[in-house]
Amino acid sequence: MKSLLTPLLASPELPDFLDELHRVVALENQRRQRFYDELTEDDKFEFINGQVIMHSPALHRHNIVRHHLATLLRVFVEQHNLGIVCDEKALCVFPRNDYEPDIVFFGPRKARLIGPDTMKYPVPDLIVEILSPSTARFDRGVKMQDYAAHRVAEYWIVDPDRETVERHRARDRHYSKVRAQKTGAIASEAVAGFEIPVRAIFEEKASAAALRKILGASSP
Repeated sequence: MKSLLTPLLASPELPDFLDELHRVVALENQRRQRFYDELTEDDKFEFINGQVIMHSPALHRHNIVRHHLATLLRVFVEQHNLGIVCDEKALCVFPRNDYEPDIVFFGPRKARLIGPDTMKYPVPDLIVEILSPSTARFDRGVKMQDYAAHRVAEYWIVDPDRETVERHRARDRHYSKVRAQKTGAIASEAVAGFEIPVRAIFEEKASAAALRKILGASSP
């Protein structure tokens, strides 16, 4: 951030820049309030950099992948009383933008802020985005930058076409570069103890086996 501010702070036009920024932010805040006022439960909308983004319905493979991972994560979290998992329709409010990620996890501290009537969720501790042709540029662009800048501890990017998953961990408001995994196991730092085979995200039998393991490990 300092590198971005340095030339502005040294410029004699700084007051003019500030006036323009205030104008842009004020207009954006008006649009954002209108976005909240018109928000419904029927469609998936996000507010990104002053624009309302409506996403197309997901392909079936996208829904299958989300179902597998969300089920495994939710069951594990509920079994160990670790917080709350939501998949879709959870509007997460960041300082500038509003997102509805595919899957989110809130640890105990943030889970206490969520009640039955919550419509605007806090910044999650873990976010999973499942790539699609219409969302990939956001998922790898502004969302990735925003998630890291506002301390989303962990960010998973799942590619249902290539059947890979990337686990990005936040370090100094940036995500470390990682290799996409197609096989092996993947574990979470944000959700302590959660570890599954990568194939359990994409394959029915592997997902069912991983679910049995989670339930079995949780049995008395």
